[in-house]
Formats: sequence, structure tokens, C-alpha cells
Amino acid sequence: MADITVVGAGVAGLCVATELAARGFAPRIVDKASRPGPHACSWWAGGMLAPMCEGESAEEPVVRLGREAAGWWQRHAGIVSTQGTLVLALARDRRELERFARRTAGHRRLDAEALAVLEPDLAGRAADALFFPEEAHLDPRAALAALVEGLARRGIRIERAGEEPPRDGLVIDCRGLAARDALPDLRGVKGEMVVLRSAELSLARPVRLLHPRYPLYIVPRGGGVFMLGATQIEAGERRRVTARSLMELLSAAYALHPALGEAEVIETGADARPAFPDNLPRIRRRGRTLYVNGLFRHGFLLAPVLARMVADWLATNERPELMDED
Repeated sequence: MADITVVGAGVAGLCVATELAARGFAPRIVDKASRPGPHACSWWAGGMLAPMCEGESAEEPVVRLGREAAGWWQRHAGIVSTQGTLVLALARDRRELERFARRTAGHRRLDAEALAVLEPDLAGRAADALFFPEEAHLDPRAALAALVEGLARRGIRIERAGEEPPRDGLVIDCRGLAARDALPDLRGVKGEMVVLRSAELSLARPVRLLHPRYPLYIVPRGGGVFMLGATQIEAGERRRVTARSLMELLSAAYALHPALGEAEVIETGADARPAFPDNLPRIRRRGRTLYVNGLFRHGFLLAPVLARMVADWLATNERPELMDED
């Protein structure tokens, strides 16, 4: 297994290469670009490391395995914010908060006074909220850059190449939706996002605003910059942000805090998340190719555990929990 090529330098490929390098392997990385950028789905991610919140709709492995993520990112990127996650609903949608509470664990209830202490700028915005203190978040673009820099220190750099697989050795295919040529059960789930800048609002942690039609999350990036996301549309379309989605995201943001109505729009973006039918990721082996894919909306949450499973398999032949073999 000395000859290993990782194809794709998004979050999955960089996590796999980083974990392998930390175990003493020297993988080659090839990608159509020399650095992460807008061509990659992970460029548009929210960066929430929130396994408990994901339990509201995700399967059990997402919650259990996602708990590894914050520690992994702290070790390899060192830029994790451990301020927890805040979940709230406006008065008319209070039933959504009760439903969310029933389906999740690891939270504590906040009344209006406690909410104001935790996030002063949200004082008076909700009568109660849920706080998940063990969750974390990061800036996805800074995290990807940190992995690239860490690999470069080990002498491993991203090589620009086409998507034709190498002829020799083990290939670890982390191409995301581009791997549909080999994984016909992979589908695209479109997500759209908006980045705002506001000098009038300060948040220390991600905030999820529950809504029966268009739930919203807001992730602080620092310096008054906030990422708003994200739509979830069953479509493989990768670039177009629609007026409807933009209107829904901004309307929900304004409902959370009027200051966001006056915020500067500094970026919009869209891409399609790769997902299998059950929305769980897979490590799929076919001959000398190992496909690591299907991260859905859990890229930064589950890429580290998939990377760990791949490295464990190569080092000890331990079969990964999420492996399929054809």
C-alpha cells in the first residue's frame, strides 16, 4: 500500500490524505485545481460540527460518529470554536422547537433571560431556546487551507490532473458528485447559501432558526460576517442561486433579527451535495479503487471519521463500519 493516490481535494480527499500522512503513509493527491476553491462543494459548507442537532433528522451513525469531528479538526487544523449551538423558533413556530427537542439529546432549555445572557443581541427575539453546549463550528475555507498547509509541511502537495485514475497502486476516489460515472446510486442535493456583513449584530455561535417551510442556520465567521444557509433541493444543479431561495433565506434572517435586513450581501453560492439513497456516507471498494463518498450535508462532520476508517483499514485491515464491497 506504499503507492496511494487520493483523487479529489475537497473536504473528503484532504481529510483522507491528512489522516494517512499522520499514520506514516505518503499519499499522492490529484485534483483538477491546485487548491480548494469554488469548484468544490465543501467550499460552500456551513462548517457546523453539530452531531446532536443533526439527530433531529439524520440516522444514528451521523450522531454517534460525528462526535469525533471537533477533536479531529482541532488536532489537524486548530481553528475550532467550541461555543455550542443555539436553536430557537419564533413564537408562531414554537411547536417546531418542541419537536426538535423531542428528537435530539444533549441540550438544555434556556428561557428568555438565559438566552439574552448567552447571546445579548438576540434578547427579546424568542421566549425560549435550546442550547447544545458540546457542539462546535469552524470556518470551512480556513480549515481546508490549514489541511493543505499541513500536508505541504510533510512534502505532500496537490497535483493538478484530470480525472483519469492512476494506472498503479491504490486509488482513493473522493470526487464527490463527479463520481456518478462509477457510483450510479449517487445523487445530488442542491444547497444555496448567502454571506452577509453586518456591523449591528454579534453572535458567538451558530444559530438555527426553526421554521416549518424554510429553516435557517446562521454561522458567524468573525468580523461581522455571517454565513446563511442552506436550501435542500433534490437536484444535481451545481451553480445557480434562485431568487426564491435567496428571498427565503433573507426573509428568515430578517425575522430572526432586523439588523440582517440592512446587512451587506457579500457573496452567494450554490453546489450539489453528493448523497446515497439513505443519506449515509459509504466507503465502497471495487478492485484497487476505494470510493469515499456520499457525505450529503455532513461533509465537515463525517469526513474525519471516514478518513480514520480508511487509515485503520490500510494499517490493520480492520473493515470499516461504513464499507461496501462489490
